[in-house]
Amino acid sequence: MYNQLINFWQVICIFPMDSNETKKFIAQLYNEISKELFGVGTTFLKVIVDQNIITIHAKHRRSQRSAALEGEVPSLKQEVDFHLCLLYKKKLKQKFEEQTNWDIKVLLRDYDSATQLAFTNIVL
Repeated sequence: MYNQLINFWQVICIFPMDSNETKKFIAQLYNEISKELFGVGTTFLKVIVDQNIITIHAKHRRSQRSAALEGEVPSLKQEVDFHLCLLYKKKLKQKFEEQTNWDIKVLLRDYDSATQLAFTNIVL
């Protein structure tokens, strides 16, 4: 945890918002949440910073449980995906608030289970 705080302060205090180090920091936090919730990280992750908006484009791995559920009870799979998306947003916002001094106005996330793509926008 101490190393993460040091890394955080390096990112916030030394690097501009759109630097590669800041983008790497954002990607690491995002992937950490993915591993925490699903047990695996993303297969693709791109961070774009444009003034006060951070956009994260990610491709997630399909879990075996998710595929099995989709085959048996598609409506339940859709409901589970919805609630996991809400949980992802909550945890991601918490993580950013704990590790940065950014004032997050809103965190928006959309996930498409058919393609496993997710887009997250963070407005500061």
